Amino acid sequence: MFDYNYLKNIFIDNGGILKTSQLNGYGFSAYIINKLLLDGKIARVSRGHYMLSDTYLHDYEIISSLFPEAIVYLESALLLHEYTDRIPNEWQIAIGRNKDRNKYNLDYPKIKAYFIEENILEIGVMEIETYLNDMDKNTRIITKIYDKDKTICDIIRHRNKIDKEIFNNAIRKYINDKDKNLNNLYDYARKLNISGIVKTYIGVWF
Repeated sequence: MFDYNYLKNIFIDNGGILKTSQLNGYGFSAYIINKLLLDGKIARVSRGHYMLSDTYLHDYEIISSLFPEAIVYLESALLLHEYTDRIPNEWQIAIGRNKDRNKYNLDYPKIKAYFIEENILEIGVMEIETYLNDMDKNTRIITKIYDKDKTICDIIRHRNKIDKEIFNNAIRKYINDKDKNLNNLYDYARKLNISGIVKTYIGVWF
């Protein structure tokens, strides 16, 4: 008899998503995987990646489950910080410069990876916790993202690559955000060598 709880626990233990090779390692052959798909027990997320059919994951949760080292970046970070409501065509993530550049090619969700110098990669990183099951806190997914202050530094730094409307709206929302931390903002700007340009965009408001 098929033990659904066993399958469910495997997915929970692996952040909600499993690769074909991982399922094989747990004793699920290609035949069984295909039968699970046909029976609606699992669903294909992307080529070679599966999740339980009764589980819903946001795109960023899928990315975080597959690539725990990824940091949500630029316009994608603006979306999660609610500084924009425009969903990106590609999820932008920051990755260490020495990582395998072919690793982040997915059919879904689409990813745009930026390979960042290691000495600045971790500046301003925070974590968001979500759960596969809101009643079970052991099913958490950790998403790494740059905090609001670092995200504003990033979009200023890459302002020529950001849609002008998105950029201006994000700056306005940051200025009006009671949770912003200007000390962090200017500290990050100094570390990124963009203090002057950040003050040009932010400093005039204060």
